[in-house]
Amino acid sequence: MSTDTARTARRALLVIDVQESFRRRPLWAAVSTPDIADRAARLVAAARAAGDLVVWILHAEPGSGTPFDPDSGHVRLLDGLEPLDGEPVMSKTSRNSFTTTNLQQRLTAEGIRELVICGIQTEQCCETTARLAADYGFEVTFVTDATATFPIPHRDADPGRTVAEILADPATLTTDEIITRTEYALAGRFATIAALDDLAPVTAG
Repeated sequence: MSTDTARTARRALLVIDVQESFRRRPLWAAVSTPDIADRAARLVAAARAAGDLVVWILHAEPGSGTPFDPDSGHVRLLDGLEPLDGEPVMSKTSRNSFTTTNLQQRLTAEGIRELVICGIQTEQCCETTARLAADYGFEVTFVTDATATFPIPHRDADPGRTVAEILADPATLTTDEIITRTEYALAGRFATIAALDDLAPVTAG
């Protein structure tokens, strides 16, 4: 997308935290949407074809010594995702995509009033971004099946458990439960829930 196209866009796609950091954690084995990069790429292609602005967000935790520490080399987009010239790439240190970036200012300067959200994690960075975006007055579309999340252990669970132990615990919140809760929380309040096939249909041939 050229800079001129971005300036005339009325809608923006936010691709949130679809990054290598998550693949470096053991819980990636239980991710809800293993092909999240492919799904995000479909939305990116559809957004570019429509002349929408694509904004890339990466989550960083400097000095943490984790895969989210920029020094780890893993704070980068998953393979298959590549920004074009004129597409902003922003690094955040908060759960939502606004507080620690100039995203709101950039969108306002571009005349953007509609946002489409995809990425990782469904109930954390994606949902919190959708909530804040709605408070800022944006019209938000949340593409749930182009987000990904992970099972959440109970707050009192031993933090050192294996993935198998987490999944076997009946107190663990499953990815289906998380996704359903997020849709209930957002729909009719903060966002319109949409399906990937509706925004980026697969064409035959």
